[in-house]
Amino acid sequence: MPDAPQPAPAPQKKSAGRDLSAAIGVGVGLGVVIVASLFVYKAVFVGVVAVAVVVGLWELTSRLRERKEIKAPLVPLAVGGAAMVVAGYVRGAEGAWVAMALTALAVLVWRMTEPPEGYLKDVTAGVFAAFYVPFLATFVAMMLTADDGPWRVLTFLLLTVVSDTGAYAVGWRFGRTKLAPRISPGKTREGLLGAVAFAMVAGALCMQFLIDDGTWWQGLLLGLAVAASATLGDLGESMIKRDLGIKDMGTLLPGHGGIMDRLDSLLPTAPVVWLLLVVFVGSA
Repeated sequence: MPDAPQPAPAPQKKSAGRDLSAAIGVGVGLGVVIVASLFVYKAVFVGVVAVAVVVGLWELTSRLRERKEIKAPLVPLAVGGAAMVVAGYVRGAEGAWVAMALTALAVLVWRMTEPPEGYLKDVTAGVFAAFYVPFLATFVAMMLTADDGPWRVLTFLLLTVVSDTGAYAVGWRFGRTKLAPRISPGKTREGLLGAVAFAMVAGALCMQFLIDDGTWWQGLLLGLAVAASATLGDLGESMIKRDLGIKDMGTLLPGHGGIMDRLDSLLPTAPVVWLLLVVFVGSA
């Protein structure tokens, strides 16, 4: 007798790839802390940014040491990074650049206390880390100095989150064409279109109703720029993680990975939003 036909396997549902309940819970908790500090007292929010910068530097330098044996000195990076954020808030762009230069100098000097082997790669990685994490984060602190600073920072955060959410939702449901398969196989062109659409709508609403003297058409441009910078930032960190051979930079945030895994799209977006808001409505 011929074998009975086997039933066709049930189609597998798409997997989100992470624990969504944990991710949502952690995301909401972080959002509450950030918004509360942002609108209660500006200096508290600056402190939150500084703490995030220090933790992000710790994750980045730890992974560099573990995976590539690159010893970027954490102490001058952490001290200089926190000082950079404060300097950006107190003295603006000039203060941020001076703090960046002093941090780079401290990295060079600190590494001299160890043997010269690997000096060049260690200090190069240290200067890169100083620019990538704290220097880009100073633009968030500089946004805060305006009269409507909390609303500018909230707009920046909302647009970045909405862009990431739009890319995830549309890409998960409709994604077919890979955007950059060698860098991030999960990203699709359809997801990018979702990020652009979501961010432009959110940008129009935020500029019209949250930002002093802002208009909806400026928000459309702002949303488009955020979608582009957030996507590039995500791809940039994916390149770093692929080079290091890791999935996440850390494990501090259940469902998200590490702090750096949440800062990947925020860091490069901060200077873009700061600049466009200055151009559109000024810095005061």
